[in-house]
Amino acid sequence: MSDASTFDLETAFAALHDGNVAHARAYPGDPTARQPVHTVYGGAHLFKVGVHRKLGKLALRALDTYAPDAQSFAAALGLPADAADDIYARVRDKLAREPIEDQRIDFEDGYGHRRDDEEDEHAVAAAGQLAEAMAAGDLPPFIGIRVKPFTDESGRRGIRTLDLFLTTLASATGGNVPANFVVTLPKVTHPGQVAVLADLLDQAEAKLGIAAGAVGIDLMVETTQSILGPDGSVAVPALVRAGRGRVVSAAFGTYDYTATCNITAAFQTHDHPACDFARHMMQVSLAGSGVTMSDGATTVMPIGPHRAPKGGSLDAAQLAENQAVVHSAWKLHYDNIGHSLRHAVYQGWDLNPGQLPIRYAAVYAFFQAGLHDASLRLDKFVAAASQATLVGNTFDDAATGQGLLNYFLRGLACGAIDEAQVTATGITVEELQGRSFARIVANRAHAKRSEG
Repeated sequence: MSDASTFDLETAFAALHDGNVAHARAYPGDPTARQPVHTVYGGAHLFKVGVHRKLGKLALRALDTYAPDAQSFAAALGLPADAADDIYARVRDKLAREPIEDQRIDFEDGYGHRRDDEEDEHAVAAAGQLAEAMAAGDLPPFIGIRVKPFTDESGRRGIRTLDLFLTTLASATGGNVPANFVVTLPKVTHPGQVAVLADLLDQAEAKLGIAAGAVGIDLMVETTQSILGPDGSVAVPALVRAGRGRVVSAAFGTYDYTATCNITAAFQTHDHPACDFARHMMQVSLAGSGVTMSDGATTVMPIGPHRAPKGGSLDAAQLAENQAVVHSAWKLHYDNIGHSLRHAVYQGWDLNPGQLPIRYAAVYAFFQAGLHDASLRLDKFVAAASQATLVGNTFDDAATGQGLLNYFLRGLACGAIDEAQVTATGITVEELQGRSFARIVANRAHAKRSEG
């Protein structure tokens, strides 16, 4: 065979390598760390140590009042009959054990516009409560604050609140912040707003003794300008880049987005086609980037119209109407969550403790429904990938394998499935804790070589 070549192979491979390295840097892959299934927003003026546990108790009270058993719960939501008992038991256990996965101390829509001195006081008080909760080890796994938008109208207020909050927190904790702590920036319209927040966090960490990069950024995509930029390009990647590595998540704001699309209030629904367009733009933009995505809220609250007078009670008709209203709101929330999950958006917002049972029921039903097929596929993928690695070939579907593993990691983290159901796939607990499909495959191949 002749050694002559038409191509300058070394130059070509060098260029390929440089391009591949740059691509891998921009797209490190979907994160394997835990992602919460929801974010619960509550006004900063109401934030106290242990409020997440209080919300869990209120959620259990709502369940006891409007669905005291698995059958009534399943009938309200349309749960599969064969899974109703298991889902109901898991929901009750979750609400008692870990009712909130991600909590946001809100200085925006859930707080409103107040006098400057009042917001100053609330920023200092909320930070003090957070410091006490940290000392007591009494926090949800994820937490953060939402400041006001960085617009000309509210930017100064948002920055001052952030300053007061972080300064008070760092002073009380010696520069520590909670694990998985983020600042949510709402109504983002251009990268400059994100860049300013990143600059401010750099300054705060340096001056307050907070570890560099400890504070993440959570972006809120609520405007048409945060989907498409002025030049027609997709805006989301530029927003993420402006955070200089701090952006860890991006949330879609259903109702603000539909409003900026001039959709009238009656049609500003979670499943409007305009919302699906925006979600898919976000998904495509964020896929493989390491930034997670969250969906918006159901704004119809599960609250009955009648309240018993002091010392009195409701009559049968009022009780029935309350239950009908709550069940209707529950079913809407359940369907909205299901819509998000089917579109592969695994996190969303909750605004009321009565929505918490529905969040977990919808998530658990979703994971339970897909468990059998996912188990079979994961077992086959691990076997095929291990064999390919053993004989020195490349397994081309590693990303799909990691996606299957992530299914089990998500389900296990939120309580939808348990370790026994995961290990039934042939994956060990130790392998699962490693959270990496590639590492599982490499270890399996190594073990086979050692046996050989």
